[in-house]
Amino acid sequence: MSQRNGPNLIRMYIKHCIIGFVASAIFVGMLFAFDVGGLWRLVSGSPIGMIAALMLWVFNGIVFAGVQFGIAIMNMGDDDDDDDKGHRGRVGLHVPIPVRADRR
Repeated sequence: MSQRNGPNLIRMYIKHCIIGFVASAIFVGMLFAFDVGGLWRLVSGSPIGMIAALMLWVFNGIVFAGVQFGIAIMNMGDDDDDDDKGHRGRVGLHVPIPVRADRR
């Protein structure tokens, strides 16, 4: 890796981590909005509910950021395919071949 590509990769990593944490915030917000499994009632009724909400956001953010960055890395590769959409050769018909079995 050349010196020139380093900052670009770091910038890309930070950008996709931010996207992952924003997606996590939306996800956790929807979990609370739809009260999935009574989660909003549990968090809002607890004295340490904000810590639980923060932990839920951070841990989901780590997962979503990792997935987002993985998708970005996988999409960086060059296409090996030709523009001809892959010529498909004719597939020969399978012809059964009789086989003699000897009895013992």
